[in-house]
Amino acid sequence: MKNLFILFAVMSFMFHACTPGAESTTQEKVSDEANPLLEEFNLPFGAPPFDKIRNEHFLPAIKAGIAAHKEEIDAIVNKEEPPTFENTLVALDQSGRLLNRVNTVFSNLNSAHTNDEMQEIAKEISPLRTAHDNDINLNAELFARIKTVWENRDAENITGQDLRLLERKYKEFVRSGALLEEEQKSRLREINERLSMLSLQFGQNVLAETNAFTLEIDNEEDLAGLPQWLIDNAADVAANRGKEGSWVFTLQWPSAMPFFQNAENRELRKELWTAFVNKANNGNDNDNNEIIREIIALRIEKANMLGYENHAAYALENNMANSVERVNELLDQLWIPALEAASREAADLQAMIESEGHDFTLEPYDWRYYASRLKAERFDLDDEEVKPYFSTDNVRNGIFMVCEKLWGLTFREIDDLPVYQKDVRVFEVMEEDGSHIGILYEDLFARDSKRGGAWMTSFRKQYYDGDERKAPLIKITCNFPPPGANTPSLLTFDELTTFFHEFGHALHGLLSDVRSYELSGTSVARDFVELPSQLLENWATEPEVMKMYARHYKTGEVIPDELIAKLEASGTYGQGFATVEYLASTFLDMAFHTLEEPFEGSAMDFEKAAMKEIGLIDAIVPRHRSTYFSHVFSGGYSARYYSYIWSGVLDTDAYEAFAETGDFFHPEKAQLLREHIYSSGGTADPMELYVAFRGAEPTIEPLLRKRGLMPPKTVRK
Repeated sequence: MKNLFILFAVMSFMFHACTPGAESTTQEKVSDEANPLLEEFNLPFGAPPFDKIRNEHFLPAIKAGIAAHKEEIDAIVNKEEPPTFENTLVALDQSGRLLNRVNTVFSNLNSAHTNDEMQEIAKEISPLRTAHDNDINLNAELFARIKTVWENRDAENITGQDLRLLERKYKEFVRSGALLEEEQKSRLREINERLSMLSLQFGQNVLAETNAFTLEIDNEEDLAGLPQWLIDNAADVAANRGKEGSWVFTLQWPSAMPFFQNAENRELRKELWTAFVNKANNGNDNDNNEIIREIIALRIEKANMLGYENHAAYALENNMANSVERVNELLDQLWIPALEAASREAADLQAMIESEGHDFTLEPYDWRYYASRLKAERFDLDDEEVKPYFSTDNVRNGIFMVCEKLWGLTFREIDDLPVYQKDVRVFEVMEEDGSHIGILYEDLFARDSKRGGAWMTSFRKQYYDGDERKAPLIKITCNFPPPGANTPSLLTFDELTTFFHEFGHALHGLLSDVRSYELSGTSVARDFVELPSQLLENWATEPEVMKMYARHYKTGEVIPDELIAKLEASGTYGQGFATVEYLASTFLDMAFHTLEEPFEGSAMDFEKAAMKEIGLIDAIVPRHRSTYFSHVFSGGYSARYYSYIWSGVLDTDAYEAFAETGDFFHPEKAQLLREHIYSSGGTADPMELYVAFRGAEPTIEPLLRKRGLMPPKTVRK
């Protein structure tokens, strides 16, 4: 999910301001009666009572949730009746509701609105959760019951979604060490607990480093080239830090990226860029080099213990691209044409530098500046010309209209449910007939208390309780520029597509109609989960759709046809750079996770060697450098960062299903899309779901055409 972040407010103040009593310490004892997390949420739609939740509630509630879940597991294990799908798998799927409810609230707030106290609580919670997960996954008696049901699946006539759930749980237990000897299980517990803490610390270090550095400018001449909105925001940031009369820029995306694109002062670009690409690589308490070395060593040991030659082989087993060879096949098809395109782009930028009388060589901190200027020159297109048409409210309205035209969905804003931060908005999502689908929380604007990036999560996944559909509570989180004093939040074209992207994930959770909690919503293979999100991006750029929502925030004027034409004409501009920058991180991920022995030296030295091996040109660095590569070291994408490009093959091929009809809202295609992609969760093999929608497996050509790259020979997946 895309990296977008900016400085907005002091994290501790913002969290305390919206959570009365947050000053209490984690050591305080909270009675069960006083803890709202231990009660069923009785607000409309089962929404969390954020106005009553305080920091000191989390640890006792997590402990209570763990205790309750243990009792539920013991009840399954101690059943006198022989194991059946109903008394074992269904019971297991329905267990842990209290723990899930508490943990989703805590994890959401800890990533989107954290503070020092919450991060300390996270360090207490992490080993408790990991130990509890180990207790379940390594429970020999529980696995014996699951194994019995698995072996009796034909006799019990287990089919469809039930068979899918059984297969997933059986494999999950095996992959979690259920077949290991006791001594190995003990070591696996240690590894899991250590990895959990290392991943947590990695993410906290990245956030701390992002917030630690600022570039303060006190000479107005050094602002040359910067758009006025960015100058105004930097002045606001300075004032909030007690530095009136100066301008402060940060490492958060909506501050740093437009600075790189527009600042004429090359030395200042270099200063900010150097800090940006060295996050958590500064030899201080937040340095992640040693953490990465230990994570990689432990992942290798765990993979070997479970019978895999490396972590990548383990991680890929249940994905669509289920082997290192298949991933490399895809990457190799893209790398050469993308690198050739990026090299041509680099030559164009170098020529522009020299045409202006400069004698320096293009550096990474020059690329975005000169690429932005060359784009404006070639296409008469300036990002600042486009942004007034893309206010967050207008883009949201556009997304709502797309959803209505595809599936008849309607949206109603709710203003009387409590939220955890003042900018969060809540919407009820309904079918065309007004029946309830789910609730959507939107947390769109950057602030210090939020980690970088954009993501979708849930406060409750969809599932069935008997015949009753439990509606989901879904949240999307972004890091868009906050509104100014006199202007709304205005988005770049990339930020616009990010909004559509995260809403695609949200739809995957909202439209889910699956019986099992385990299989619902986004509980799919990692290289399939990006299909629903990336697919929705395609509608964002359709001229017909854009004219539905892109209106100037001051005048209400619809975006002019000539501006749309410029956007279309520039559609493949810079795709060599964008693809190479992304693929470099993908190759780096695979290099780390195909290791069969721990590496020596620093993570950054390893990165340098890996980039030299693939021939990355000096003017480009990986999109995510090792020490802040949160996707793979504190997220769920280790050995699977390729998933975005794999899903890119799927989404471009899938969108052609609509293009071929000449109707981008074709009712029959829309219904197939909802039925097989957005509503089916993990109830079937991902390729089976895709073929059920598309009628055939995808090809790579649509992706290459979209990116303006030379198509290779057709390869059918």
